[in-house]
Amino acid sequence: MSFEYFIGRRYLRSRQKHTFISMITVLSAIGVSLGVMVMIIVIAVMSGAESELRTRMLGVTAHVLVSRHGGTFTGYENLEKRIRDVPGVRAMSPYIYAQAMLRSPANITGAVLRGIDPESAGKVIRTLPDASLKKLGRQDADSPVPGIILGKELAVSLQTREGDLISLTLPGSGAMNLVPAMRRFRVVGMYQSGLYEFDKSLAYIHLEDARKILGSPDALSGIEVRVSDIYKAGEIAKTIVSVLGFPYWAQDWMQMNRNIFSALRLQKVVMFIILTLIVIVAAFNIASSLIMMVMEKTRDIAILKAMGATDAGIRRIFVFKGMLIGAGGTFFGVTGGALVCFLLKKYKFIKLSTKVYLFPHLPVSLQTGDVLLIVAGTLLICFLATMYPAQKAARMNPADTLRYG
Repeated sequence: MSFEYFIGRRYLRSRQKHTFISMITVLSAIGVSLGVMVMIIVIAVMSGAESELRTRMLGVTAHVLVSRHGGTFTGYENLEKRIRDVPGVRAMSPYIYAQAMLRSPANITGAVLRGIDPESAGKVIRTLPDASLKKLGRQDADSPVPGIILGKELAVSLQTREGDLISLTLPGSGAMNLVPAMRRFRVVGMYQSGLYEFDKSLAYIHLEDARKILGSPDALSGIEVRVSDIYKAGEIAKTIVSVLGFPYWAQDWMQMNRNIFSALRLQKVVMFIILTLIVIVAAFNIASSLIMMVMEKTRDIAILKAMGATDAGIRRIFVFKGMLIGAGGTFFGVTGGALVCFLLKKYKFIKLSTKVYLFPHLPVSLQTGDVLLIVAGTLLICFLATMYPAQKAARMNPADTLRYG
């Protein structure tokens, strides 16, 4: 071990003449520790919110939606063959949607009605229970009333349970069809995506039932596509458009939810910048303690330089001491932040209202990249804070210090 590191460690462990300097050193380490801990917890929550939102959205929506300019279209079998040949496509399912009014004996509410194919929809929409999809088949002798699957919050609003009958009303379409289409459906299942807006407004029926009630025997609103790699959904969507050609177009899940994820990323960056200020304040404390130590150790510095210590060696002594304070605070901050994140994720003791927030519990996702970025940023700030005191110590003239000190 070189003499610079040996002396820097002795200065850190030794008791200064002025207790005030030692107190500032301790507070500096605590400040760095608290700043790092809070930063890790907040960034983990922001990352958890983004990850949880992505998972839940991809559970209730497809990775890619294929539509046609101008509205509905036909010829699904031909399109299916061409889309299935696109590399990366795992599954697909046709759908048709419309605005509808649902009425139960207890309440009435608006909803987005979505007609799906039960045989293929489960491969694309992961939140729909398989048992409910099996019951969604066309009416038969045992079940003359067609089935409908409701979101959990929508069912609560209608005050219905599985097996209850509800009435569905769609507005008439076309100039000659002014009478609203009405039909009764039986609730055959419920789903819960974890996203309040979806669970409150989305209802599923059989594709053929939707076509029948809309008066469009072969019409489709679009095709839902599930891909093997969600981060390549944009490239696959472009390939599908190039294969199908105009007037078809496609959107991937990142385009459909661009505003939400952009807002989350912006909040994450802003919170990182704001919380960095805590570490900067602690770094100023480190600089203050080092400056006062330089003033206290002027005779020691002069003697070391008289014995042959270089300016770079004196500089390294104080940089080493400041970095030890910063590294110690960073270590305890990372440990404390990781522990709090573990407890939040395991026990979920912070509950949120789903009517206000998107999640029932505080989501936490501690990512290695975020931790490394926080640690590197903190150590860099602490290093910069040591530069001025270390440079001031290195520039001392030993003759003047010994003569007038």
